[in-house]
Amino acid sequence: MNHLEGLIAATYTPLTADNSVNLAQVGPMVEHLLARHVDGLFVNGSTGEGMSLTSAERKALASEYIAAAAGRLPVIIHVGHNSLAEAADLARHAASAGADAIAATCPSYYPIRSLDTLIDSMAQIAAAAPQSPFYYYHIPALTGVDLPMPQFLAEATERIPNLVGLKFTKPAVDEYQRCLEFDNGRFDILWGCDEVLLSALAVGGRGAVGSTYNIVAPLYRELLSAFLEGHLDQARRLQGRAVELIDAIARYPFHPAMKRILAWEGVDCGPARLPMPALTETEARKLREDLISLDFHELVAHDAVVRAAI
Repeated sequence: MNHLEGLIAATYTPLTADNSVNLAQVGPMVEHLLARHVDGLFVNGSTGEGMSLTSAERKALASEYIAAAAGRLPVIIHVGHNSLAEAADLARHAASAGADAIAATCPSYYPIRSLDTLIDSMAQIAAAAPQSPFYYYHIPALTGVDLPMPQFLAEATERIPNLVGLKFTKPAVDEYQRCLEFDNGRFDILWGCDEVLLSALAVGGRGAVGSTYNIVAPLYRELLSAFLEGHLDQARRLQGRAVELIDAIARYPFHPAMKRILAWEGVDCGPARLPMPALTETEARKLREDLISLDFHELVAHDAVVRAAI
């Protein structure tokens, strides 16, 4: 598998008002993202509330996203679980459903304190789908596991033959750079912090996975183009605009607010599941006002009807 480049959207899980998975909205979600020219999909991760879904629901979503993508862009399926047996079963299913790659966070209820334990855990998952490219999903803010990733790459190589890289969701650009450069750039290191995408590009990043790519992919595409063309002032300005948007959304329950914005863009993903809090109608009105005050209403909605709704 070649290194993935560009913007990979961490997809949302559409839910109905009663919190059931709404598979009928997966197709429209994929078309929404294709229309905004994202370069890949990352399914059932943190953004997609993967840890709040049953294994059956995760399998159904994986199959639906892969079918809806229909080979038009790569689909990575996240299979991390506190039960390694469940994670392995999800990996086998993702491979059989046609996923382009699988990814996994580590079990996090019981603390992992050594690289050996982390590698053994990931090896058990990856071995369930030995022909599928495997990414370790490094997100210490949620797992509590913050072991050195350059050393992980060095020691995991022999024990996880299908390891192709990391989803690196930690704002530590120095460590990220060391991972990018490890063994002459052998591994695909996907950046996972939208707020500092430009910093990752500056040290050699080529692919990134993000939540806010769902709503303002054109802004990030312009940022990428400005950087590659050497227009650094423009790239910095665009990164600043992304930070403004993220800061505005973060004043509210983040993923419920993102789902509301997606509904304004024409893709109804419903509410979020507990333990995420609900977005109240008062908060939704204030969020709408914030977007308008920051002139983001035209960025997050690309036609006049939707802009009027905002």
